[in-house]
Amino acid sequence: MATKLQKWRGLYSSLYMTDRCCVGLNRRLLHEGPDTLEELLDRHLVKKERSLDEEEEEILNQRRLTSTRREALHLYRDILRATRYFMWPDSRGVLWRDVLRENARKEFEEARLEKDPEIVTRLLIGGREAVESAIDKLVEKQREQIEKERRGGGNR
Repeated sequence: MATKLQKWRGLYSSLYMTDRCCVGLNRRLLHEGPDTLEELLDRHLVKKERSLDEEEEEILNQRRLTSTRREALHLYRDILRATRYFMWPDSRGVLWRDVLRENARKEFEEARLEKDPEIVTRLLIGGREAVESAIDKLVEKQREQIEKERRGGGNR
């Protein structure tokens, strides 16, 4: 029995020492922190933005244009959806829906090759405001028409 106890103690102490060494190693491996003060400062301080060469600048510009293309398509679809509500003819007998769609198409075609992101953004903002303004005016006119009909219908 004493020999079995000594075996277990030997096994336990060897496992304990192995485990303790591994824990010590693991702490160092998990840490992987900077070895010097310069590395520590370099990791945690805000670095100056490096200047971009022409190729990287072009890639960033293309990404901006890609997102503005998506916005432009979204705006164009919104214009097409909004024109559904303009179903009365103008003085020539052409539906306002068709006139508005034709004008929107023409303006988008004219701005199609614009490369300057600032100008494209201005055009998108202006287009969005124009659509919202047109819809707001349409809603206001329809409210006035409904109110007029209610007043006229109540007097009979």
